[in-house]
Amino acid sequence: MTYKAPKAPLYPKSHLLAASGVAALLSLALLVFPSREVEAKKTYLSLDLDNGSEQVIQEKDDLRPELTEQKAESPPFATTEGSAENQNSAEQDADKDDDTEQAISEAVTDPRHKSVTVSNGDTLSTVFAKVGLPATTVHEVLSSDKEAKQLTRLKVGQIIDFTLDDSGQLENLQTKLSDLESISLSRTEQSYSFKRDLTKPDIRPTYAHGVIDSSLFVAAKRAGLSHNLTMDLANVFGYDIDFALDIRRGDEFEVIYEEKVVNGKQVGHGSILAARFTNRGKTYTAVRYTNKQGTTSYYNADGNSMRKAFIRTPVDFARISSRFSNGRRHPILNKIRAHKGVDYAAPRGTPIKSAGDGKVILAGRKGGYGNTVIIQHGNSYRTLYAHMQGFAKGVRTGSSVKQGQIIGYIGTTGLSTGPHLHYEFQVNGVHVDPLSQKLPMADPIAGNDKQRFMQISKPLMARMDQEKATMLAQNKR
Repeated sequence: MTYKAPKAPLYPKSHLLAASGVAALLSLALLVFPSREVEAKKTYLSLDLDNGSEQVIQEKDDLRPELTEQKAESPPFATTEGSAENQNSAEQDADKDDDTEQAISEAVTDPRHKSVTVSNGDTLSTVFAKVGLPATTVHEVLSSDKEAKQLTRLKVGQIIDFTLDDSGQLENLQTKLSDLESISLSRTEQSYSFKRDLTKPDIRPTYAHGVIDSSLFVAAKRAGLSHNLTMDLANVFGYDIDFALDIRRGDEFEVIYEEKVVNGKQVGHGSILAARFTNRGKTYTAVRYTNKQGTTSYYNADGNSMRKAFIRTPVDFARISSRFSNGRRHPILNKIRAHKGVDYAAPRGTPIKSAGDGKVILAGRKGGYGNTVIIQHGNSYRTLYAHMQGFAKGVRTGSSVKQGQIIGYIGTTGLSTGPHLHYEFQVNGVHVDPLSQKLPMADPIAGNDKQRFMQISKPLMARMDQEKATMLAQNKR
């Protein structure tokens, strides 16, 4: 018997067309809309490329095992950064750092080296005690050399470096006294050896300019001059300008001075090389010059000496409290009597200078003058200084004094209402007004030195002209 498969049922053509259309739509949908699995794969790749990171997506998909294996490998530059050679180098650098830190630590903690910063109230004994050295060591150090006594002049903030031996005894000491001077002490078999080191600074000519609106000191400080340089400036022109009486607002000065420099740092100043001072519209010049015999003095730009036979004022920056007069009422006696001198009021203890070279013919008490010094200058001139608090060391009757030498100090001895100097000036026994007296000139530069002097003077004057012109030009901008 032959088996015949049953015939498929016959569907209407309309149904067959509808089924074909649905199949086509499904195929199109599969092409346009990816499966969830494919979408997960694209999401993973997109994240990895955008971020460049080694993160692993936590969703489970077919790409994950492959990507996980790739991420487990070293990154592209890992071999270069973490190679064996570089690793050894890094270890060596670490060892060097450890050695450096250890050396620093040992230097800090080394008991043989100690430093002490001098505090207020410290003495050499207290400083030595801070590093464990007894008073006997201080005595041995000071008795080892006369120069070692410099160690006793301590300054607050001064640093003293000690080196001790293994038994704690002083082996070496060093300290810096200034930017230019250091001293050291080293132990020898018998005692200690002292050494003084001086640093030679570079000398740099420096220009300064100032205009006085209140006082010379204020203007000089504003111009960068130290107190000592200001005093030097006043002394240079002190023969022509009375700084207690003549200074006016608008007076002007220029200075070229030596500036001391060590390693680019200003550490002090030297002498004034040249200067100009305009007082009441009149300009005075000064140039420092050392002749062939080694004598140094100041001359004006033409070679005439700035130094007169007498200085104009025997007290620096004092105030004139009473002038020369033939009919002044005495403040204590209340009588009209001549005031044959000039009174300079200043604080008690202010130094008084000799107006010129001469011989002291009196240093002692003189009635209402109190403590008095009288100096004879040659045959024609005599000066008197009264109401002193006391006399300077070495000033006594019969001694010789130099111009500008301190001979005593302002006080109120004798008939005096307050601390001041009474100063008298006599010419051939006649009292004259020291403020108006024309002072005799000192000798100018010798003829054979004049050319050499002008070779120094002209460049200094030219530099002051150039510096001032530059300054004025900058001010106009």
